[in-house]
This record gives sequence, structure tokens and C-alpha cells, in this order.
Amino acid sequence: MNMKPYREALALPGLRSLLLVAVLARVPLTATGVTLTFYVVQDLGRGYGAAGLVGAAITVGAAVGGPLLGRLVDRRGLRPVLVLTAVAEAVFWSAAPMLSYHLLLPAAFLAGLLALPIFSVIRQSIAALVPAEKRRPAYALDSMSVELSFMIGPALATVGVTTISARLTLYLVGAGIVVAGVVLWLLNPPVRSAAEASTGPQPRVARRQWLTSRLVAVFAVSAAATLVLGGTDVAVIAVLRENGDVGFTGVVLSVWAVASLVGGFAYGAVHRSFSAVALMGALSLCTIPVGLGGSHWWLLCLALIPAGVLCAPTIAATSDAVSRLAPASVRGEAMGMHGSAVTVGIAVGAPLAGAVIDASAPLWGFAVTGAIGALVALAVLPIELRRRRADIATTARASDEPAPTALTPTTS
Repeated sequence: MNMKPYREALALPGLRSLLLVAVLARVPLTATGVTLTFYVVQDLGRGYGAAGLVGAAITVGAAVGGPLLGRLVDRRGLRPVLVLTAVAEAVFWSAAPMLSYHLLLPAAFLAGLLALPIFSVIRQSIAALVPAEKRRPAYALDSMSVELSFMIGPALATVGVTTISARLTLYLVGAGIVVAGVVLWLLNPPVRSAAEASTGPQPRVARRQWLTSRLVAVFAVSAAATLVLGGTDVAVIAVLRENGDVGFTGVVLSVWAVASLVGGFAYGAVHRSFSAVALMGALSLCTIPVGLGGSHWWLLCLALIPAGVLCAPTIAATSDAVSRLAPASVRGEAMGMHGSAVTVGIAVGAPLAGAVIDASAPLWGFAVTGAIGALVALAVLPIELRRRRADIATTARASDEPAPTALTPTTS
């Protein structure tokens, strides 16, 4: 496999340290859901539905706050936003273990609203550090780092809850998030490239000018992709429980995650680009039949591999598309919207698959969420085709223009 794209991307100043910080900073954030669930169920004596409401409150807050914080980064710079969100995180996680359930719900919403914007900031900084033609391997590395964080964070949270206590684990998770904010503040990665920053303050671009149908289509694809992934997560657990193979849950999910890492690595190494719509459509189609392998845990592992290989590439392709379509002066807000789309997709996918499974059978959890993803891909396909036709026409016009000669008048 060709490693040259990765070597060239990692040779760029600042990218190695940014990606390293990205992995470490995202680990405590990926541990929040598991930790809060255990705390609400064990310490507060509530059910899993009540725990899900706390998670939903954080999710809704994050979906609302992502674009707002991104806009603040565009206008005020990164460090003021990091200070604001790190303080908010410190207040919430230090107070959460002392709150009653009824106070925890609104506090969780506020915590989501002012959550440390690590995911969107890292992607915005990659666009600032990496030229457009080298962003594909950079975003592939970022997508793989997200996968690693989701493999490590919930596992560490589970260990903390079972060996110490849910209450103390809440404090540890909060401390980890605050430390991540401090490290990111010290690193202070650029949110605009040197060329963009050298031109001075950019005039504000009206949202209707940059929030085009193409960008909205990318957000829709992002939400649909994570809806499929969230639904798959729930359906895997349901299938294994139905067959009495719950003990193999970790193995099956690990195979799925490793397949995603392999796919992300391959996506960054190849020379050609792939449309986010095509990748998401393929991911959805490969997810639909996964439940047919649910009779044995090892068959389920094999059935998940094709869809798993497409997970990281799909998310990487959507990040790359947003970085190209959004002007530099509003890239933070656009990346915030992308983060919100990803968050909403996961938040909808899991309960949707659960409702389908409760009403029918576990295999339909894969089929229904995969079918929804495929329908979204079909819905945005005309926008993608129009874009391709426009690109071809632009290229054709450029190739038809005669090269300037000594006799050709030119304008300065």
C-alpha cells in the first residue's frame, strides 16, 4: 500500500502534534455516555430510560451549541472559546455527582451547549494546516483517531465504574476533559491557514451565500451515516442477546472497529477521491443484510466487515467536503454544523433501531437503518450529479481556452 500520502501529510508542521492531542483529548469525551448511564442507574437508582434522557439532554445541547461555538471561534479566535468551555466543563463535572436527577437534566443540557468543541476544532485546524490536495489522508488519520478514542474511552469508563465507583469516575472524566481543554489551549492550533490569516480580518459572508445545497447535502449524508452506525451498534447487541452470545459483544464490536480502521487507512492511502454520497450509500447497502449473519457471533463478525470498512472513510469524506465548501471566515460554524449533524445522527439511530427491534426482530434494526441511509443517499444524489456535471463543464471550458502568447493581450 502506498504510504506516500501519509508521509507527505505528517511532514506538514503541526499536524503530528495536533493528531496526537486529538486522540488523547477525545478519550474522556467518549467516556461520558457510559459513565453518566452507570451513575444514573446505580447511584441515583433510576432506570435506563432515565439515563437515556440525560444522554439526550447532552446531545441536544451539543447539537445546538456546536454551530454557536464554531461561530464564536470564527469571530473571537480559539483560545477564548476553549477557556469558556473548559470552565463550563469543570463546573458541570464537579457538580454533577451532587445533583439530584431533576437538576441533572437541565445541567446536562447546559453542559452539552458549552461542551469542549474538540471534534470540530480538530477538523477545522486540519483544514488550516493542510493544503486542500493533501487533506484526504489527514482526515483519514483524524477519522481513525476518533475510532481509537471510541474503543478506549468507554472501556476505561467501564473499568472505572466497576473497580472504583460511578461517582468517582464522573470526577475523573471531568478532570480528563478539563485537562484536554488546557492542552489544546497550550497547543493553540491555527483555525486559518497562514495565507488566510495574512489577508487580515475577512468580511462576514451571509449564511445564505455559503450554506448551499451541496453543503446541506453533506450535512445530510453525515447525519445519515452516523444514524446507520448508531443503529448498527444497538442491533449488534440485540442480535447477540437473542442468541445467548452476549459474552462475545466485545469481540464483535472490536472486529467492526478494526475493519473501520483498516478502511480509513486504505482511504487515505489511495490516490483518487471518493464522493461522500457514494461512500455513505455503500455503507448503508452493506448494513442492510448484516442481520442475516446473526445466527452465530462469528458470522456476525464476518457480515459486519464490509460495512465496517466503509465507516471511517465515510466520516473522513464528509469532513473533507465541509473543509472545501465552507469559506475560511465561517469554517468554524460550518464544522460546528457538521458536528451537530453527526451528533443528531447517532442520537436518532440508536433509539430508532431499538424501537424497530422491539416491534419486530433484531435483524430489522440493521435493515431499517441501512434502508434509511440508502434513501438519503438517493435523495441527495441529484445534487451530487449536478455538481459533477458543473465540474466537468468547468474543466472543459478551461481546456478550450487558448494559452496566452506574446501577441495575446492580457490584463494585469
